[in-house]
Amino acid sequence: MNAEKKVAFYTLGCKLNFSETSTIARNFTNEGFERVDFEAAADVYVINTCSVTDNADKRFKTIVKNALKKNEDAFLIAIGCYAQLKPEELANVDGVDLVLGATEKFNVTSYINDLSKNNVGEVHSCEISDADFYVGSYSIGDRTRAFLKVQDGCDYKCTYCTIPLARGISRSDTLENVIKNAQEISSKGIKEIVLTGVNIGDYGKGEFGNKKHEHTFLELVKELDKVNGIHRLRISSIEPNLLKDETIEFVSKSNSFVPHFHIPLQSGCDELLKKMKRRYLTSTYTNRVRKIKEVMPNACIGVDVIVGFPGETDELFLETYNYLNEMDISYLHVFTYSERANTEAVQLDGVVPKKVRAKRSKMLRGLSAKKRRSFYESQLGNTLSVLFENENKDGFINGFTENYVKVKTPWNPILVNTLHTITLTEIDEDGLVRFKFV
Repeated sequence: MNAEKKVAFYTLGCKLNFSETSTIARNFTNEGFERVDFEAAADVYVINTCSVTDNADKRFKTIVKNALKKNEDAFLIAIGCYAQLKPEELANVDGVDLVLGATEKFNVTSYINDLSKNNVGEVHSCEISDADFYVGSYSIGDRTRAFLKVQDGCDYKCTYCTIPLARGISRSDTLENVIKNAQEISSKGIKEIVLTGVNIGDYGKGEFGNKKHEHTFLELVKELDKVNGIHRLRISSIEPNLLKDETIEFVSKSNSFVPHFHIPLQSGCDELLKKMKRRYLTSTYTNRVRKIKEVMPNACIGVDVIVGFPGETDELFLETYNYLNEMDISYLHVFTYSERANTEAVQLDGVVPKKVRAKRSKMLRGLSAKKRRSFYESQLGNTLSVLFENENKDGFINGFTENYVKVKTPWNPILVNTLHTITLTEIDEDGLVRFKFV
């Protein structure tokens, strides 16, 4: 490859996508490309797509237009979940030259020839049943934290979700390789690792190309806790039915795992959970939250919730709202339901008007702000550790405590990627917490 060629990346969606983008970017640099910021002029733009919501689909065209404004002759490549689900649709977007599916994306440089623009995007996309092997990845250099992929795919059949169609069956990295990657990350001076995957609680399934569980998520957690040089390990998102009491108890006593859990709920109504084909009811979720708070009273608990799912009446929505209002949780990630092709949910009765979905979403976002404020207030006066980020935001540097309280102080580049003991003192007008160094 020509060493003078420049490549830029844009990632939509989840932490898993970020880990894969970073790995794919390293493949480009190994081939002689220079990586530049997406806002700069580049010869190649790679867009890692998401298809969890309709909004992520729509953003793709805008990102393509922005790239072509920088260089109208640039070679544009689409990868990721949307590229697997609707490759022809992306290939027909003006300016797109190459679309790669779930397995092909990891060999993207082998599909590039002379970077000449195509009249219509060229598609290389496997049948999703062929996505049955594991490709490891992790992010470094993009953020203060590293995202470490440990698992991919999902065997669940949630009625609203396209991820199994986009990423294939549940499969895991080998325990040996996860530890090796964690050690590599640690050797780069990165102090925090976030574990990521599609369904990380299912870790161990397909570890050696079969459906059997060779290891459990708890075994993974215990082995990672032994890796030297990692100050913090954070579990990203884990299904409530797969988050076992033993794991919660281990985290509460571990060397490196922090007291922060993100646990998808999706609905606080058992009737809707059954329609969604979730693998738990609210009683299980309640028990998980109680257990966490029992052994880690200062733990941060984030919640995913969907509003506007078919059949969600005003009464059922209020059931979810009241359930969340009463729970000892810290913040919400609110997703407005959007119809996705080839899912069971699009066939269900009781479609919720989009204006009603938007109203309910706004209500839950307001509840989230209230919950976060309450959690932050509960932490005032506590002495915690903070890891500072690498971005100057309007003259301030932000950081996160181990239990995910976001703090701010005047910008000082010396603080980037450093850990400090602090005492939380007050919440400012932005809703962030001020502190004093200990």
